[in-house]
Amino acid sequence: MASIQGTPTLVSGEAEAIQKVADLAIAGTKPEIVMVPTSGLGDGLPAQVPALLKPATPGGQPGALLPVRDLIEGYRLGPARRTGTARVTTLDAFIALVNRHKDAGSVIFAKTDWPNPALTAIIDYHSETNAPRHGEHRIAYAFPVTPEFQAWIAANGTKMGQGEFAQFLEEHAAELAAPYDAEVVTYERLFKAKFATPNELIDLARSLEIHVNAQVKNAVRLQSGEGEVVFREEHVNGAGEKVTVPGVFMISLRSFVDGEAVRIPARLRYRVSGGAITWSFQLYRWEDELRARVQHDLMRAADETGLPSFEGAPEGR
Repeated sequence: MASIQGTPTLVSGEAEAIQKVADLAIAGTKPEIVMVPTSGLGDGLPAQVPALLKPATPGGQPGALLPVRDLIEGYRLGPARRTGTARVTTLDAFIALVNRHKDAGSVIFAKTDWPNPALTAIIDYHSETNAPRHGEHRIAYAFPVTPEFQAWIAANGTKMGQGEFAQFLEEHAAELAAPYDAEVVTYERLFKAKFATPNELIDLARSLEIHVNAQVKNAVRLQSGEGEVVFREEHVNGAGEKVTVPGVFMISLRSFVDGEAVRIPARLRYRVSGGAITWSFQLYRWEDELRARVQHDLMRAADETGLPSFEGAPEGR
């Protein structure tokens, strides 16, 4: 280093070195974006994440490593991921919407028992390699039960007066079905009771209406598996009129609005007390028929979407 009249003079190399030192000092006081590796911190993270490095200041302020996610999220134009539950009203719509959104990790769960049977597809379900995902994008289909099926379930096992029971049979005559030969063999042997045709049930309802205000004189069980009820009119002292009562009948109706019909046998029962008679019916294993219908639709959904299916409920809800 030379000097002129007491003032130091820098040569070219010295000046460059000093400038580099000054540049480094200035750079050391500026924040910068650094990439932090995430290896070993678990699934669900990228290989590295950005962070803002604020170095220590000459005045003694300590340095800091700050996340930049909140700053970046402020510029996002769309949501980071899909969330929420879409609710459809038909099985076809459920299948179509699942096919639109599904990926390799999607699954279908089914609640197959009564009440409220339903299918739920979880689009962002956990992967087969056990890598967790959010499970927040769902498609739900609650099986819509028909009013007719709801009416039969509500009346199942309910004791009714003679006029009330006759009215119920007439109102639901469209759901009464003739039994198949195989059903006759199976259920007559099982219940040891005579199967009724729809016409026989309608005739029974009309006979009951005629004798609404009559008292029961006698009620017996015949060897044929039918019942025989003898009514006595108040103004008649004779034997009255006999009414034959079958022991079992068949109903056929759609359990779900967009589903196929199910066939359910029903046992017809009556009780006599103090000259009055009460009627009821008992649907035989109707829950099994309902579950079989849901399982059938679950198999169809799984087949047409290509997704694994499970009976039960997913995590978290």
